[in-house]
Amino acid sequence: MRGALLAYLMAACPVLAAEWPQWRGPDGQGHAPAATNLPVTWQVGPVGHEVQDGQNIRWRTELPGRGWSSPVIEGDSIWLTTAVERGAAREGPPPPGGRKPQPRSVAEAVTFRALAVSRETGQLLHDVELFTVEHPQPTHVLNSFASPSPVLAGGKLFCQFGDYGTACVDTTAARVLWHTRRQRLNHENGPGGSPVVWRNLLIFHCDGSDQQYVVALDTATGEEVWRTDRSGELHENPEFKKAYGTPLVTVIGEQDVLLSPGADWLYAYNPATGKEHWKLNYGVLGFSIVPRPVVADRVAYLCTSFMKSELLAVQLGPQAESAPKILWRYGRSVPNMPSPLLVDDAIYLVSDKGIATCLAAADGEARWTGRLGGSFSSSPMFADGKIYVGNRDGEMVVIQPGPEPDILATNDFGEAIMASPAAVGSALYVRTDKALYRIERR
Repeated sequence: MRGALLAYLMAACPVLAAEWPQWRGPDGQGHAPAATNLPVTWQVGPVGHEVQDGQNIRWRTELPGRGWSSPVIEGDSIWLTTAVERGAAREGPPPPGGRKPQPRSVAEAVTFRALAVSRETGQLLHDVELFTVEHPQPTHVLNSFASPSPVLAGGKLFCQFGDYGTACVDTTAARVLWHTRRQRLNHENGPGGSPVVWRNLLIFHCDGSDQQYVVALDTATGEEVWRTDRSGELHENPEFKKAYGTPLVTVIGEQDVLLSPGADWLYAYNPATGKEHWKLNYGVLGFSIVPRPVVADRVAYLCTSFMKSELLAVQLGPQAESAPKILWRYGRSVPNMPSPLLVDDAIYLVSDKGIATCLAAADGEARWTGRLGGSFSSSPMFADGKIYVGNRDGEMVVIQPGPEPDILATNDFGEAIMASPAAVGSALYVRTDKALYRIERR
């Protein structure tokens, strides 16, 4: 069976040729290498007025439904996902076992859709119905039914919505090729982690309060190729077992390795087979993992997320199977949800409460901290020599990276920003809770 699996993988085609194929860009680490001459300031025109009343706004397109997924871009098409809710309310049934109730959104049914917007004109090109789920699990009010970001690869769009299901869309014909709901779990607060494509495998986390595993689907059919249970010992409280992480494929010793943050443990897997190479305990309680790791020079930087979040610098071994070790850790104003950003020799953090921090990547020494204001869920992006990050209060802050805090601008959309931005060419693409914007110098 292993020989057949390897032969199957050898036939895989190259992946991620789109300009912005996945959450956090081409490398999955928040860098926009193809962006130049981006605006620093812009002004959104008054509600109901023409786009031309604003400054540096090329177009604004209202989006149907509700979703926090980030845009992905290929050619003239910007793809996003959304969820259209029926019978929506803002309360859910009390959790079992006397656990503290959370503010949650429930719905009688949710229809999941994939949207394509013209990069040139802002016109809605496609609105593809993927599938409908009756009586879906509720989501936390800070979450949505369509929070995981899709992935573009080989002319296909892969949309993964956790327990609600997975679908593949032919982006040329704008039609669903396959749909599956065989990967089930209890999220407690709705789905959060985004999938990745490696060769011809779609890989994603299924870290619920009831079961925890990583799975790979055949991109052509949606059938499972491998499934690996999490092996690390977890807290007895089911709430502390769940996670919403996104894996990152990196190279260790000339071998592709899937770095996979789960509750309490960082795992490394062979992406071809799902074999676990190693696991590393955080040394602190870490659950509901949201931030995606970043990697440079065989060091991975990751946040332990909820409870008291810490940033860990993990030295990866010379080979895929080599045991890693924690080089240093930092524990002040570390984000629960926004991912870290690595620029040159520094790590930049933006906490959920709006505290920005710059750390030396070598030893974790704090170079500066500064207050941005607002509450943050989305992850920062480095583009055209600047850092762009949006908050739930509807502001996008532009920061000049360097040895001192330098906030270049704070731009107000008047609409909450939950998704992470994208940047290609001279344009910045920002999804708010109501619309998608193309921003560029005018």
